[in-house]
Amino acid sequence: MKILRIALAQINPTVGDLDGNVSKILNYIKKANKAGAQVVAFPELAITGYPPEDLLLKTQFIEDNLDALEKVRRNVGDIVAVVGFVDKRDDIYNAAAIIHNKRLIDTYHKMYLPNYGVFDEYRYFQAGTRCPIYQIGDTWIGVNICEDIWYPEGPSMVQSLAGAEVILNINASPYRIGKGKFRENMLSTRATDNMVIVAYLNTVGGQDELVFDGHSFILDQDGIVIARGKQFEEDLIVVDLDLEGVMMRRLHAPRRRQEVIKLGKGAFERINVPVEKTLSKKRAKSHLRLSSLLGYTVLEPLQEVYMALVLGTSDYVTKNGFKGVVIGLSGGIDSSLVASIAVDAIGKENVTCLFMPSPYTSMESREDAYALAGNLGIKVIESPIDSILKSYLNALKNEFQGLPADVTEENLQARIRGNILMAFSNKFGWLVLTTGNKSEMSVGYATLYGDMAGGFAVIKDVPKTMVYELCKWKNNKNGRAVVPERVILKEPSAELKPAQKDTDTLPPYPVLDPILKAYIEDDKSFEEILSLGCNVERAQNVIKMIDKSEYKRRQAPPGIKITQRAFGKDRRFPITNKYRGY
Repeated sequence: MKILRIALAQINPTVGDLDGNVSKILNYIKKANKAGAQVVAFPELAITGYPPEDLLLKTQFIEDNLDALEKVRRNVGDIVAVVGFVDKRDDIYNAAAIIHNKRLIDTYHKMYLPNYGVFDEYRYFQAGTRCPIYQIGDTWIGVNICEDIWYPEGPSMVQSLAGAEVILNINASPYRIGKGKFRENMLSTRATDNMVIVAYLNTVGGQDELVFDGHSFILDQDGIVIARGKQFEEDLIVVDLDLEGVMMRRLHAPRRRQEVIKLGKGAFERINVPVEKTLSKKRAKSHLRLSSLLGYTVLEPLQEVYMALVLGTSDYVTKNGFKGVVIGLSGGIDSSLVASIAVDAIGKENVTCLFMPSPYTSMESREDAYALAGNLGIKVIESPIDSILKSYLNALKNEFQGLPADVTEENLQARIRGNILMAFSNKFGWLVLTTGNKSEMSVGYATLYGDMAGGFAVIKDVPKTMVYELCKWKNNKNGRAVVPERVILKEPSAELKPAQKDTDTLPPYPVLDPILKAYIEDDKSFEEILSLGCNVERAQNVIKMIDKSEYKRRQAPPGIKITQRAFGKDRRFPITNKYRGY
């Protein structure tokens, strides 16, 4: 039997923490060695973290990254390590180092550079031109990086025709709803088309707006998942790959032989890696997870979203060195969800909430805010804004005399609260978590320098209807009403004037959210939006609100991307814009 023992090190690096990333890599190399692996792989740009963005324009950063790779090289023994880093030649490259016995055997350069959505790789990197395969013992492996495997006639095809039995694809692939299944289906096609085992390794962790879900897996030559890593957690997946099945598939594939002839054997580059230890010498002392499938179940959709928000919040807070977080708790559903996520992300002892009632705050909101805090075990500080609001109104009364009350007085309340939150942030070193959702951010139903003031917008990319679903999921998971039932059932209100309801200004959220998705995420035409069942006036009003609010969104804090298209660098619209599609 022909066996390769491979380890996929699904780690959580930090952008720019070269020493910390190297330490983590070396620790996982030791773990892989102990498990008897012949090959251990690390994610795309594991040395630098992903995405390093304009750090790549600093020559010192490039040199320091190369020095960090040298530290790894000096500590790699009789195991083959595949490590993502930034290579420097005539230009810089998104690269994978193949290291064995303290030698840099070869360097692979990423060939397909994504330049869409959140990706800007053409801004930084040169594309590679080689796709060699590597002989490790009696096994041939092809190494490529992330986007390379998305192209049917890309490096994976060439490497498999050259004789690769395993394609090792290292990634920094950000999470979004539904991407895991889409990714798995695509890679299953690559495995079956090329009659090759595909080992897909993804990074894990939060980086500003992005969350990387890990969720690494291995597919056999029939496109069937044979091992799976955890979602939203670091993991080491160690698996024995039975390579006989690859040979059997290829013996029955005359089409493949014709493709080899057509490409020409001179097009193939093969490199030997002089591995000394064999698997049999290491097997006795190793502890294997021969099938991670048996011990890990893929998260269901709402749990997946919730875990993405928890990881994104945890890493943003901890990687940026904050002592804790502070949240404006209103008794509404958005702040209830954010507080729940924060507790799960960094612990209840690190979460403080401010309840800041105004003359329009209802008794129910007070009761619900304190009930939620009690359920979560978090501290609440009450800071009424009545007297401050009176001072503001008194200071403005001469200029505002004779004018009716309007959104100005409403926004004053939100801005007073923003000031108080930022005061606590400054005094105690707490990060302010804002509580606005995607539906509100889309149409500008938020106050600039008020409820938008803060450092991190946890649910910025979560539609309002999903906020409700996530709160229900949280309650079901905990087997009790962590989020009070009344919070879920009552009609949403900003409570900035008497008897105010969100529907005074906006369509009901079940009506609004499909319009927002169609216009923002799917780029639907006006006629296509009307086909969803909207009337002309409503659709026009919603689109106007979206377009007019771009200036607000540019000034909003970063928030976690979970949908196909999030605000920020994922969706870039001009602020000054006269185009209307209706």
